[in-house]
Amino acid sequence: MTRQSLWDVSDTDVEDGEIRINVGGFKRRLRSHTLLRFPETRLGRLLLCHSREAILELCDDYDDVQREFYFDRNPELFPYVLHFYHTGKLHVMAELCVFSFSQEIEYWGINEFFIDSCCSYSYHGRKVEPEQEKWDEQSDQESTTSSFDEILAFYNDASKFDGQPLGNFRRQLWLALDNPGYSVLSRVFSVLSILVVLGSIITMCLNSLPDFQIPDSQGNPGEDPRFEIVEHFGIAWFTFELVARFAVAPDFLKFFKNALNLIDLMSIVPFYITLVVNLVVESSPTLANLGRVAQVLRLMRIFRILKLARHSTGLRSLGATLKYSYKEVGLLLLYLSVGISIFSVVAYTIEKEENEGLATIPACWWWATVSMTTVGYGDVVPGTTAGKLTASACILAGILVVVLPITLIFNKFSHFYRRQKQLESAMRSCDFGDGMKEVPSVNLRDYYAHKVKSLMASLTNMSRSSPSELSLDDSLH
Repeated sequence: MTRQSLWDVSDTDVEDGEIRINVGGFKRRLRSHTLLRFPETRLGRLLLCHSREAILELCDDYDDVQREFYFDRNPELFPYVLHFYHTGKLHVMAELCVFSFSQEIEYWGINEFFIDSCCSYSYHGRKVEPEQEKWDEQSDQESTTSSFDEILAFYNDASKFDGQPLGNFRRQLWLALDNPGYSVLSRVFSVLSILVVLGSIITMCLNSLPDFQIPDSQGNPGEDPRFEIVEHFGIAWFTFELVARFAVAPDFLKFFKNALNLIDLMSIVPFYITLVVNLVVESSPTLANLGRVAQVLRLMRIFRILKLARHSTGLRSLGATLKYSYKEVGLLLLYLSVGISIFSVVAYTIEKEENEGLATIPACWWWATVSMTTVGYGDVVPGTTAGKLTASACILAGILVVVLPITLIFNKFSHFYRRQKQLESAMRSCDFGDGMKEVPSVNLRDYYAHKVKSLMASLTNMSRSSPSELSLDDSLH
């Protein structure tokens, strides 16, 4: 089939079915039927142009005399494009930048699906790998920068006591109360605090046993007076601990911005609210329903176990891991939710008529949840052969889904645990006996490098989102 074009049909090149291409000085003569095998590409569409304006929309310049089309592109990459027109396959050499190559083939209108199987796996792997490294590097960079920030903030807080009345004495108390393991006094205070927390939790657990409950005047079970003494002592200790930390804090405004201080506050607030509610109920019997509020608040005592985070490097590392691994945790929850939704509907369809425990989709959600998380209570089990096969697939899928992100989360936990141990060691090596004598031993060059690296990364992301590259980003995703 003959196609009419802009150039004169009497021209020798056109009669031979050839056009001249100049790509950054790299010149070639290409046959029209070779280019028309791929009419959706840039060169294929060039043959269908019927005006000079249409031609210049597809190339950078056009020579009417030589009948030559000029493209201001990289001449070193154009041979790969030529090879594609001759063979119908793209090949990517190992020394090429995959992102430059991707931009180049996008310009010529060639889809990545034409990359041959021998190069496809390596090509897409090299494109995905930098994003994964960027993801991991970002969290490591943030954690390293936060380590420097914490050390500098620590020295900054310690320096605020200089020039204040009893400044050195207050600083030593602040170090002993806020930094477990800093000195002998801080270790003793830390051990006492841990014992009081554990004693309070054990007392609450023992108080739930019938053998330790004493009926009140109305026959309702009440607390053993001995446990009440332990509870009051624990509240008095927690209150003293919080007030003492607040009294020697270098910055009162920043005190309650610390998550550990908020945990200390929440550990004693339920007791005082319960005390007020009981006084109100005793004075106004019509407000007896408020007594239920007091019972709920009493259960909040279990959150005192979080106070151990101040004295445990592992718990603080766990908190930092969850903070910087929200993407991995989100993926884990997403995978579980998708699997639970699919297997619950399948189990409901198979078992709804023969199993009362799986007669509704919400009930199947519970079954799918305990199965995918490999808990397997056994309270609801499928009875049919198809249901058992579905349950087997659900369990196997649950194992795979849970295992995939766990390795990433564990590696980050190990990283944050080592970082926290190093941070604590750096803080314990500080001596403020006679005030702030010297600048803290912090590698400011590395700190500055991390800050600059973060800035450059953000600028790179902004440049990648420029309008000229939006089409490329859309094609990659």
